Amino acid sequence: QVQLVESGGGLVQAGGSLRLSCAASGRTFSSLAMGWFRQAPGKEREFVAAINWSGGGTYYADSVKGRFTISRDNAKSAGYLQMNSLKPEDTANYYCACAARLNRIRSEYAYWGQGTQVTVSS
Repeated sequence: QVQLVESGGGLVQAGGSLRLSCAASGRTFSSLAMGWFRQAPGKEREFVAAINWSGGGTYYADSVKGRFTISRDNAKSAGYLQMNSLKPEDTANYYCACAARLNRIRSEYAYWGQGTQVTVSS
């Protein structure tokens, strides 16, 4: 089992930045891929970014490429999502999740946090 807790969400103006954190405990975090997903009201949960166990491989959704950066620190059992140039359409509840391998598919992620709300005002 892996327990995940997100933090760092909040209210920010368009063009601003936020850094989300994901603290992991339990099963060895460093052996798992980690991803960030988001869900806006009335919409399905969608893939945002993912990073492999070593940090050497990453995927991004086209909508965030060039603005968001995913990273991890296995020594601290933590993952991060740096979000720059935020837009109102980035408003959502953001979830971190872990999977056995690097991928973009929601159903492949077995472990999920409770989410942290990000609101971007125009």
